[in-house]
Amino acid sequence: MGETMVVLAPDDGGPLEHAARLTVGVGGAESNVAMGLARLGHRAAWLSRVGDDPFGRRVIAEIVASGVDVSLVTVDPAAPTGVYLKDPGPAGTRVHYHRAGSAASRLDAPDLTDPRLAGVRLLHLSGITAALSDSCHGLLAHALTGRALPDARVVFDVNHRPALWPADRAAPILRDLADRADVVLVGLDEAATLWGSADPTAVRDLLPGPELVVVKDGPVGATALPRTGPAVFVPAPQVDVVEPVGAGDAFAAGFLAGLLREVDLRSCLRLGHLTAAPVLAVPGDTAPPPDPARIARALALTDRDWATPVRRRDGGNGT
Repeated sequence: MGETMVVLAPDDGGPLEHAARLTVGVGGAESNVAMGLARLGHRAAWLSRVGDDPFGRRVIAEIVASGVDVSLVTVDPAAPTGVYLKDPGPAGTRVHYHRAGSAASRLDAPDLTDPRLAGVRLLHLSGITAALSDSCHGLLAHALTGRALPDARVVFDVNHRPALWPADRAAPILRDLADRADVVLVGLDEAATLWGSADPTAVRDLLPGPELVVVKDGPVGATALPRTGPAVFVPAPQVDVVEPVGAGDAFAAGFLAGLLREVDLRSCLRLGHLTAAPVLAVPGDTAPPPDPARIARALALTDRDWATPVRRRDGGNGT
C-alpha cells in the first residue's frame, strides 16, 4: 500500500538539464514490491489512489501487466497522479518530486476497511507514505497500531526520503512506526542518518518490538536479526551497478517471498539478493527476477560457495 508515480528520465542517461528527450516509466516502492512478489509466483495486490488522468492510467496499466491485482486502487477525479524526475550525474542519480497534493496523498484509514482485504497474509508499508500527508500518516498508524488487518503480518520498510522530510523530523516518527511492525527492513546508511546506529545490532536494540529486523548494508550484505535466536548475515553477490534505484524494493520482494514460502532466514536473504541483482543492472526501477532453476541452484549452495566470488565492487541489495 502506497504511492506510485510516473517517472521521467533522460533518454540518454545524462543530466536532466541537458536532456532532449525523456523516457516515461512508472515507479513506487510498494508497487515495486508487489510486482516483484507477483513475478516470483505469489498473489499480490496494490492498494493506492491515482488521478483520473493519462498518468494514472499508465501507472495502472504497467502494474497490471506485472500480474498485480489493482482492484483496490481508487481513481480520484479531484487530484493528480504524482510525477518524479530522475537526474543522473557523476555522484549518482538525484530525484525531483512533483507529488504535493497527489491522489495518493489523500489515502486515509478507511481505505483499509475494504472487505476484499480479508485473508491477506502480508501487508507491506513504507515510511514514504508517512511523509505524504497527515491522513497518510494516520493510515499507517491505523495499520500498525490499530491492526486494521489483524490476521496480516505487517512489514515496514523505513525508506527515509530526505527530499520529502528532513532526518530530524522523520527520525522519531519512523522509529515509532517501525517498532510497531512485525517485520522491519532498513538500510544501515539510513539507520545511521536517522538514529545514529552504527551496526545491525544497534538497530535491533533500537527496535525491540518487531519479531524480525533486516538491516541492508549496500554492497556488503544483509543481516536478519530475529527477536530470539542468532542473527544471520549473507554477503551480497558481486554486481556491476547501472543504477541502484528500486533494488531495495526488489530485495524486499525476494526476502518476503522467502517468508511466504516459510524457508529459513539465510535462504530469505539469498532470495532477496538474487531478486535485487537484476534491478541493479538496469536503469529502470524493476526487472524480472532470475528464473526458478537459477534461484533453486543458488539457494542450495553452501555458505562458502555462495561467498566465494566476493571481491565485490559497488553492487549489493540497494537501500
